[in-house]
Amino acid sequence: MKISRSLLAAGSAVIALSVSSAAFAGDVTGVVVDQTDTIALQSAEVRIVELNRVTSSQRDGSFIFADVPEGTYTIQASYIGAPVAKQTITVPETGRVRANFALGDDATPQILVVGQGANQASALSRKRASDVVSDVITRDAMGQFPDQNVAESLRRLPGINVLNDQGEGRFVSVRGLDPDLVSTSVNGVNLPSPESDVRSVALDVISSDIIESIEVKKSLTPDMDADTIGASVEIKTTSAFDRRKAYFSAKAEGSYNDYADHVSPKGSVDFSTRLGDNFGVTGGLSYYKRKFETDNVEAADWEEKDGLIYAEEVEYRDYDVERERISATLNFDARLSDTTSLYLRGLYSQFDDQEYRRRTTFKMGDANVSGSGTNVLFDDDDAEVEVERDIKDRMESQRIRSISAGGETDTGDWHAEYMVSWAKSSEKESGSVDTAKFERKFENEGTQVGFDYSDPRVPLYSVISGPADFNDPSTYGLDDLELTTLSDAQDEEYAAKFDLARSFYTDAGEFTMQAGFKGRWREKTYDKNAEFYEDDDFTLADALGEQSYRIIDMGPVASYRGATEFFNANRDLFELQDIDTAFDSAAEDYSIDEDIMAGYVLGRWDSNTLRVIGGVRYEHTKNDITGNETLLVEEGGALPDGTPAADDTVLVTPVNYKRNYDHWLPSLNIRFAPEENTVFRLAGYRSLVRPKLGKLAPRFVVEENDDGERDGEFGNPNLLPYEAWNFDASAEYYMSSNGAITAAVFYKDVKNFIVDTVQKDGSYLGIPYDEAEIPINGDSAEIYGAEIGISQQFSMLPAPFDGLIAQLNYTYTNATGNVPTDGDINDLREITLPATSKHTMNATLGYDKGPLSLRVSGTYRDKYLDELGDEAQEDRYVDNHFQLDLSAKYRVNKNVQMFYEWVNINNAKYFAYNNFGGQRNLVQYEEYNWTMKAGVKVTF
Repeated sequence: MKISRSLLAAGSAVIALSVSSAAFAGDVTGVVVDQTDTIALQSAEVRIVELNRVTSSQRDGSFIFADVPEGTYTIQASYIGAPVAKQTITVPETGRVRANFALGDDATPQILVVGQGANQASALSRKRASDVVSDVITRDAMGQFPDQNVAESLRRLPGINVLNDQGEGRFVSVRGLDPDLVSTSVNGVNLPSPESDVRSVALDVISSDIIESIEVKKSLTPDMDADTIGASVEIKTTSAFDRRKAYFSAKAEGSYNDYADHVSPKGSVDFSTRLGDNFGVTGGLSYYKRKFETDNVEAADWEEKDGLIYAEEVEYRDYDVERERISATLNFDARLSDTTSLYLRGLYSQFDDQEYRRRTTFKMGDANVSGSGTNVLFDDDDAEVEVERDIKDRMESQRIRSISAGGETDTGDWHAEYMVSWAKSSEKESGSVDTAKFERKFENEGTQVGFDYSDPRVPLYSVISGPADFNDPSTYGLDDLELTTLSDAQDEEYAAKFDLARSFYTDAGEFTMQAGFKGRWREKTYDKNAEFYEDDDFTLADALGEQSYRIIDMGPVASYRGATEFFNANRDLFELQDIDTAFDSAAEDYSIDEDIMAGYVLGRWDSNTLRVIGGVRYEHTKNDITGNETLLVEEGGALPDGTPAADDTVLVTPVNYKRNYDHWLPSLNIRFAPEENTVFRLAGYRSLVRPKLGKLAPRFVVEENDDGERDGEFGNPNLLPYEAWNFDASAEYYMSSNGAITAAVFYKDVKNFIVDTVQKDGSYLGIPYDEAEIPINGDSAEIYGAEIGISQQFSMLPAPFDGLIAQLNYTYTNATGNVPTDGDINDLREITLPATSKHTMNATLGYDKGPLSLRVSGTYRDKYLDELGDEAQEDRYVDNHFQLDLSAKYRVNKNVQMFYEWVNINNAKYFAYNNFGGQRNLVQYEEYNWTMKAGVKVTF
């Protein structure tokens, strides 16, 4: 506790100074708004020139200087993209004086309100005022966000890599770290994950129509939750005090995907109003129903024989997907007095995903192999060629909801913040056929199947010879039908926090002592029940459909609902497979209680040029974890008591683990601004990320065959959290016009990095195995890199070029760690960390003048390691990605705007590969083609 004692001593010294220097003092308050009095300007820099005291306006535009000595002063306000405004004030001996500012350019009064320039000015102003290393995206007064998906918007920021799912950005990686190492909050509430095994939140479940801003904080202060290593992504919805006037907008649009050949509807409403000067309501509702298709090829089990490199399994997948998203927010804000404000904020997001997947799979592991070059031939002469044709009919529904209530009291000398919150996420699937699998095995039928690997992304098959009924659906009988009767993931968290600060003022600056507490009580559960059925008379012909696949003829495929409808209508014809049902219904279940108690103390020094925030945070974590040990013993295998199993047998034993641990987490952030337009930052802090819940859960799954061989897959309840020391340094130069040049370097030393291993001939927590997959804490990992960003609105150029606006950023990341080789934890090899792209770059060229707004954006990321294989040559990589997008908006009048977007102009594709045999080999390939969107927005 040496740190806290020294901070208290420093505070006591400053108290004595403040009493003598502010014997006769008043307060200066005010608000900063745009020139049209439409919006409050957050993060405007307000300065009392003679005293060299500086503060920033809050999101409602308000600011306060406490204990200002009696006298006459010059006070000025500055905001990116606006001329500096000044006025003279006289502070009385006691009492309060107001100084309000309306910023803007007389020639272009809308510059801070509408369009790309307003978005940039707001984002840069908040970045400049921030206590930490950060980047920001905001919407303008018309409710326009740069992109329609939160993940897609974040892609534009330095150091951000968005991981796609079926062509749409979902998970966010910051500075090359796994999305699970990035925390996400909405209105200060930590969002739990709706998915069963992870902590990360897929951000495509939240529509950007209801978002006011997103701030990516890349360094931490003691009052922030410490559960991040990549960054803290803080999403804020609108507040009634963001605006000065009532506001209502409605948007309607249609989107067309070239593959799906279907127009998808989208609509939203957004409003903000004040019911008097001190109470307001704001909210929004967004709806989007998107249909799209994906053509996919996947390959596995790569082998080499006589110079031929080939996959023993190749799948052709045809996805037809319909996603429906509903997002809503409702917020209430109230000012009880000049010093106290309260709020109540609610968020609801629903994401329904109906996926139909038709798949044709060739399994050639037991076939004869021949060929030359990139042409490989498989035959069934005294061998076997297996072909499967299946259908997945899956409906999955995700929900995220949160409620928070709290407030803020600021008297100038004392400052308090308080909040209680509840958040719950869920993912549910019930009654899905996942999958109905039809198969045929060819043996000694003269079957020859050739594969052409000349295009490493898309191997093409051809049936060279074989039975005439190779493509007859009636010859493909049901192998099994898996019915997911329930897949239910629930993640719920309650939280409460209280922060209290006391500020002291001297002629040299302001010193603040602050302390706080936060409690988080989380429960996550997953319950899966699956049933397996067989019917020897059910064939593909009973569920036949038409394919929409473009890469190659897949042969006969099932219809979307054919297998489901046949099963539901003829369930009495199907035989339940008790062993598979019992095994799958127990293997994945778990529950975890996680309680986190945190407290901190910090000291803050503010002068006209220097801001220092230092302190320490303490977090105590308590876990209560339950899972199942699920053992499948085949007939003839040994039961736990040593007797042979008379039949296939499933044994389920509940297991429970309890544990707790704590961390002390110091941090220091320094902001030095020798001039108003120049900011230097230096930060160092310690943080942690708790293990993925799916890896932590004690799910011990073992299958023992009749030879006594035991294959296992284990969770690890003894996993330690990731721990990291993080260091950042940055320089920011803000131009007199709307622009900035920024540069940053960063370094992270991560301990206890978690990796999945395949281990052989051992015992895990008393359970013997011959081969098992086990997550373990690996060696340390090291991440370092640099970021550069340039943004500029060229309003100084002659017309018509004064409407140009440009943004460019580049990030270099080097992230390496050591993992076991071929399951041997004593033989380590170096890898780049998963989800790490060494090079990422974003470029935007826009034009924003008068009623017209145009923007072309390009996004590039380098390849990255996606999954580890048993050996380096089997590691899965995702190829580099470059995507080009276009948007255009035209303001018909002050109330009506038309817009158009063209997404993925260049038909950027997804390609994952391994390096088996010294060459790139297909693991997964997908293409989606472009999407166009058009619509109209009406604002009042």
